Amino acid sequence: MAPGLRLLAAIAALCGGQALAEGNPQALPTPVNLDPAAALRASQAVIGNGIGEFTLLDREGRPVRLAQYRGKPLLVSFIYTGCFQVCPLTTRSLQSAVEAGRGVFGTSQFNVVSIGFNQPADSPQAMKAFARQHRIDAPNWEFLSPPAAVVAALTRDFGFSYLATPAGFDHVLQATLLDAEGRIYRQLYGDQLNAASIGEPLAQLLRSAPAPQQFRLDELIDRVRVLCTEFDPATGKVRYKYGLLLEIAGGVTFALAMLWFFLAEWRARRRARRAALDMGHDAGARAL
Repeated sequence: MAPGLRLLAAIAALCGGQALAEGNPQALPTPVNLDPAAALRASQAVIGNGIGEFTLLDREGRPVRLAQYRGKPLLVSFIYTGCFQVCPLTTRSLQSAVEAGRGVFGTSQFNVVSIGFNQPADSPQAMKAFARQHRIDAPNWEFLSPPAAVVAALTRDFGFSYLATPAGFDHVLQATLLDAEGRIYRQLYGDQLNAASIGEPLAQLLRSAPAPQQFRLDELIDRVRVLCTEFDPATGKVRYKYGLLLEIAGGVTFALAMLWFFLAEWRARRRARRAALDMGHDAGARAL
């Protein structure tokens, strides 16, 4: 088993159980765990697939269609608010990665969604409290609560596996990255929820995304930032493409020079026409 998969299986098994075990270790029956190999296969099998039409509720109880997020890359994680160890730890790791991504790409270029899969416990109010507890108020990060009737189909579309146990839930620790068309582009697991692992595929999606017909000023600034930088997966930081910056600067300088040339030429011809007209008027006056 690969190191990442071992970590995924070991941590997921602790998500609900360790806190209960510490209180009363004799009370727990024989553990029933998720098959990590089968969970990984299910997760990888959906890469390239689109997500169905699902409507969830935001923290204020308002309906939100997942399709509304199309047009930009979307990072999705599944949590349950009753988890007191691994889900909060995973959310904090994801939060650090998202904050680093905002520093590189800006806040308008991608969105993040955390979905509560334990229904009806993960209500909009519970998701709101979870976000507040972790001080997550980013404008591009929402916490959503699906109807219980669609949880099975929703998690299946995302390749997210979970299993109810006497201690809580055994589940895959993953975040799913969707492209602007709503297709699954990459699955990221436990030890990959960091700035380097998330930033690289996100940068790939942003650079290949078609430019929208209209830009707000902040979106234009973020777009230029994306095009003029490259993400270093080794450090998780951005570095500027100085060659591209010089090319852009040279292109802008050339365009301004040409504009100045044509403006000067237009003004010179205009003055020449006026001079010719004045001479014609003077000649006519003398003839009279």
